[in-house]
Parts: sequence; C-alpha cells; structure tokens
Amino acid sequence: MKRFFAISFPIVLTVFILFYITSQFIQPSPKKEITIATGSKNGTYYKTALEYKKLLEKENVKVNILTTAGSIENIKLLEEKKADIAFIQNGTTINEENKDIKSLASIYYEPLWVFYRNEGYQVDYIIQFISKKISIGNIGSGTRDLASKILADNSIDEKNSTIVDIDNKDAKNALHDGKIDVLFIVSSHESELIKELLADPKINLFSFKRAKAYSRKYTFLEALPLYEGTLDLYKNLPDEDISLLSTTANLVTRAEFSDELKRLFLKKAMQIHSKKSLFAKAMQFPNSYNMKIDLDEEAQRYFEYGDTWLEKIFPYWIASNIDRLKLLIIPLLTLLFPLFKGVFPLYNWTMRSKIYRWYEEIREIDNEVDKLKKDELQNYLQRLEKLREEISKETKVPLSFMGEYYNLQLHLDHINTKIIKLCQEAV
Repeated sequence: MKRFFAISFPIVLTVFILFYITSQFIQPSPKKEITIATGSKNGTYYKTALEYKKLLEKENVKVNILTTAGSIENIKLLEEKKADIAFIQNGTTINEENKDIKSLASIYYEPLWVFYRNEGYQVDYIIQFISKKISIGNIGSGTRDLASKILADNSIDEKNSTIVDIDNKDAKNALHDGKIDVLFIVSSHESELIKELLADPKINLFSFKRAKAYSRKYTFLEALPLYEGTLDLYKNLPDEDISLLSTTANLVTRAEFSDELKRLFLKKAMQIHSKKSLFAKAMQFPNSYNMKIDLDEEAQRYFEYGDTWLEKIFPYWIASNIDRLKLLIIPLLTLLFPLFKGVFPLYNWTMRSKIYRWYEEIREIDNEVDKLKKDELQNYLQRLEKLREEISKETKVPLSFMGEYYNLQLHLDHINTKIIKLCQEAV
C-alpha cells in the first residue's frame, strides 16, 4: 500500500501541473450577453429580434436590442463594436477591406416592392420612372442601397429625377396623397404596410418583367413569383400575378465575437426560421447561400455538421463547457492510465488482506501448541473453534477469491487435527 502511494503521488502531482498548464490555453466562459442591431420598431427585423430575445433569455443570455435606420447603420455599429450581431439586407454595400464582419446565416426572403401611383396606365420597366419623384428609404437603410443600384442600372439619378429619403410609413401616405410618384420598399410579405399599399386603389404594384435578368446581374437577388390572391383571397391581393425581386435578410456578426454565442444564436435561428412560409419551403432557411459577406467559420461548421453529439445529449451550456475543457482530457488520461493500472493490484491486495490477516493468529497457535499440556490443548481447541466462527462471520470475499478463503479453512483444519493428535499422545 505504501509502495502504491509512493508511486501515485508524483504522478498525481505531475497531472495537476499539466492541468494548470493546459488551463492557460482554455478560453474562459463567455459573458452571456448579446447586443443586436435591428431596424425601426415598426420593422420586421425588430419583431424578429424580440423572438430571439425570448428564446435566448431562456438560456440565461441577456439580450440588448438597438433600433436603427437599417442595414448600413447596423454595419457601422458592428464596426464600432457597439453591436455583436446585426440584421442586414443581403447585398448591402460593405467596405471590402473590413474583414472583421462575417455572415452567420440567411434567414428569410425580403422582397423588393415597388409601388407607383395609379394614373390609368401600367408601368412595365423601371426606366419609365425617369423624371418622377421617387422615395428610396432612409439614409442608412438597406432599401436605399438596393434601390440606388436598381435605379442606376436604368440610368435614373438625381440629375433626371427627384430622389427623396422618407420613412416608409410617411412615404406610404405621401404616395397616396400624390406627393411622391414611386415608393421602393424592402419588407416581408407579412408587413401591414405592404398589405395597406396593395389594398389602396390609387396605388399599383410594379411587376419586374426582367426579374431573372436582375438576378443574374446580382447573385444575392432572386426572382420570386407572387400569384394573384396569394396575400388575401377575399380582397384578391394582389389582383394579378406579379414578378418580384427578392433579397434575403441576413444575420452578420463581428469575427471576434464568442463562437459559443454565435452557435447558440444559430440554433435559435433554426427554431425560428426553418418553418414553411409564403415564399420558402420547410427547412429552406436558415442557410448560407449566395451571401455577399464571407461566412463565419463557426457558422460554416454548424451548417456542415449541425449539433454536436454533446449538444444532443446535454443542455447547451453544459455541452459547451465540456467542449471547452476538452484540452484537459490529455492530463486526465495521463492520470487515469496509471490509476487504472494500480486499481486492480490494489483491489486484489484489499481482498486478500481480508483473508491473510488471520494467519498471524493461526501461526501463533501453531507455534504454541507443541509446548502445551493436555488441559491447555483443550483450551486451544476452543480458541480455534471461536476463531473459525469469527472468520466465517467477518470474511466476505467475491467468488474469485474463494480459493484463498478455502485455503485458510484448510489451514484451520490442519491446526485442529494437529491439536487433537497432541491430545491423544498426551494420554
């Protein structure tokens, strides 16, 4: 036993040193807090962020929501490290030299809706809006960024038309009242504003005849059909088949933001956005397709491999902590290997010691009986019988050690026979 501890102590000490060294390379558990940049409180980004907040707070993560003008401002907040994750419109212009911002996922379609005043004729091409008063969204919004590209492709600019930046709600009223002629807006089909514009008889919805041509020019755009009556069968909204151009809503993050929180965010994105919708099939979103900003490495791993086996077994933060401590497995194995090697000899020694401890008394009796008289030998017979009872009561060993136990009984029988023989000779 002493030898076992003499060997084990330096091993255990070495392992503790290894634990300390490896612990210096393990990242500490992240602060459970996320700041999300969205859009206006009336927008879909903000409403979606509230869904994330509800799910994340169940995981004990504090969520801060920043309302903004839109995608451009959100990117700026990420660059200034005032936000950790942001919603942006796919295709939003970003400084190519900025490698700190990475994509997490595309989460749903965001169609570009172009509404114009109903003046008794149908507009078939964007170029027909030349010389008109056009609202393209607030400065700092993704709508303005995309609308500017579409207008520029058709040679429409401030030199030949009036370009204004008005909040969507105000722009809707201005279009209805004839204060502007055209309204560009990027929004979900679930937006009440879109439904109100579609229901207004004074306003028409533009159908992109060349939607596929735009989607070839801009890889982040996709042509989407919107069939008659899709949004409201009773009101028949829209009242004809429409070809829309659509981008996607994207989640982007700072590259140095916690990988564990990125992964947790993606798990919640899967819960929220994987259902079937008007334009998307079940499990179509979230995805990593056609994103203009490079995909984050942790997001790439998640889309490629999904949940780890630890995440399938344990709650997320337990799985995360186990994964973070995986470097400690090496010193742990270093500790366990010699311990496992030592456990079996120690176990064998412990079991045998239950048997061998009686031999000292048996040897003592064996050495003494040769010198005793007949009367004294009778006492030793009684002592031997009492010893046998104690052994039977106190010595419990597994079946694998019964050989040693029966050997002990044989030795008792041997001494017992010897005493009886000595008694007979003394007569």
